[in-house]
Amino acid sequence: MIRVHHGDNLPVLRAMAAASFDLIYIDPPFNTGRVQRRIAQRMTRDAAGDRTGFAGQRYRTETIAERRYDDRFDDYLGFLEPRLREAHRVLAPRGSLFVHLDFREVHYVKVLLDTVFGRDAFVNEIIWAYDYGARSRTRWSPKHDNILWYARTPGDYVFEHDAIDRVPYMAPRLVTPEKAARGKTPTDTWWHTIVSPTGKEKTGYPTQKPLGILERIVKVHSAPGARLLDFFAGSGSFGEAADRHGRDVTLVDSSADAIAVMRARFAGRRAEFT
Repeated sequence: MIRVHHGDNLPVLRAMAAASFDLIYIDPPFNTGRVQRRIAQRMTRDAAGDRTGFAGQRYRTETIAERRYDDRFDDYLGFLEPRLREAHRVLAPRGSLFVHLDFREVHYVKVLLDTVFGRDAFVNEIIWAYDYGARSRTRWSPKHDNILWYARTPGDYVFEHDAIDRVPYMAPRLVTPEKAARGKTPTDTWWHTIVSPTGKEKTGYPTQKPLGILERIVKVHSAPGARLLDFFAGSGSFGEAADRHGRDVTLVDSSADAIAVMRARFAGRRAEFT
């Protein structure tokens, strides 16, 4: 079952029962200091068009949708802290929290999470590395996100090792053929492409995260039938990953655009909107 709440996530969280969720994943705004925009365009073949495509064919581009949100906060940690404290309260004893960030705020949020959950509750910093987009000419191009994993109870959490998807060896000739065929479990650095700008997975929502990353978290850190939560739901990708694998998921977002995307995405599913 997918439950979607439209509204400010703080009062929604405060209305939830303690210890009621087995896994929480959030992808809060990254505080980039700018407006995040995602423009959807349609291209039509037109000899007088504004763009050249394959084999020199000309195309006319037409903007059919634009979604945006303001990713600027004067007090980012002050915004996050009460929400993280509520996440700690509603998390079940063997539950885990995953917080998806980037280089701008991860160091500060790590210190805040140490305060809220306790330093001994920190389990991993996962690096999601990708290789897409422009390259900087003035510094090493940032091509990774950071995912902080905290356990509600230090040393006691769900980790289904057998559910981990295997990845190819980088040097398969250095291991036996059997090992090469089986692959290996990932480390704390996850190489995975971004959501393809032209792929079926794309919803048109800014900052959408790939299902491959989220499905790994769902499968390894929860059991079928578990209750999951994402209170910065955006396009609903975590809800999609949870539903695909038989989990009950609650999503919260204050953006009307996000709710519209999720209504379209979950059409025909067991989904409830409030």
